[in-house]
Amino acid sequence: MPAYGRIAAAAFRQYSTYRLATAAGVFTNSVFGLIRASILFAAIGGAGGELAGYTALQAATYVWLGQALLAPIEAFGTREISQRVHQGDIAIDLLRPTSFLGLHYAQKLGRAGFLMLGRGLPPLLIGALITGLALPENPWSYPLGLLSLLLAITVAFLADMMVNLAAFWLVETRGLTVVYTATMNLLSGFLIPIVWFPDWLLSIARATPFPSMLQTPVDTLSGRVGPLEALPLVAVQLVWVTLLAVAAWAMLRAGVRSVEVQGG
Repeated sequence: MPAYGRIAAAAFRQYSTYRLATAAGVFTNSVFGLIRASILFAAIGGAGGELAGYTALQAATYVWLGQALLAPIEAFGTREISQRVHQGDIAIDLLRPTSFLGLHYAQKLGRAGFLMLGRGLPPLLIGALITGLALPENPWSYPLGLLSLLLAITVAFLADMMVNLAAFWLVETRGLTVVYTATMNLLSGFLIPIVWFPDWLLSIARATPFPSMLQTPVDTLSGRVGPLEALPLVAVQLVWVTLLAVAAWAMLRAGVRSVEVQGG
């Protein structure tokens, strides 16, 4: 375990050196936050001041928390591992004395820690100053929200890992990445809250891990869903972590066997 802690710390330090990229990310997140907030305000105003349980202030909180958590969770994913598979560098990773999934998860946590501080909190503060935020009334929403955030990061990591590991069998994974990103955008609650969906689409969304990546931590941290109501949602996140961890491990093992068969 100390080794993984050092890996996470190294990833945190590595990303802390990208100061210009961090500043650009804060600016972009803030601009898009204002655009998204104005769109939701218009929708809520047209609905008479409330839409599916969201007031203007709750919608603003939803937007700014979503913008703050987007970079740390990395719901859009990364393509580094698939590139390493195609280039053959994956063989070096598999020879390391650490678990492959554990190594990359530790790097993910270290990266998420910095992105939360460097790119997450500033847009949240900007949003608080411009539109205001709805804070949870129950203090238990904060620790439960942090747990939900950790689980969201884990779910996103495992789902993205599976997309990357598909490179063991696919010569080109860009098409799969486009489909994954589009589906995540829609079903995670990033574009609009999933409770705004028609019933048939809401049922589809809830049958996938995508709401666990963004909608659940946002609802829990904002207090829109109270702690007792949030517990089943966190339990769903735990189920998805378990299922995706098993699936990612199985894909990795099958991929390694594929490499051995093809390359010896």
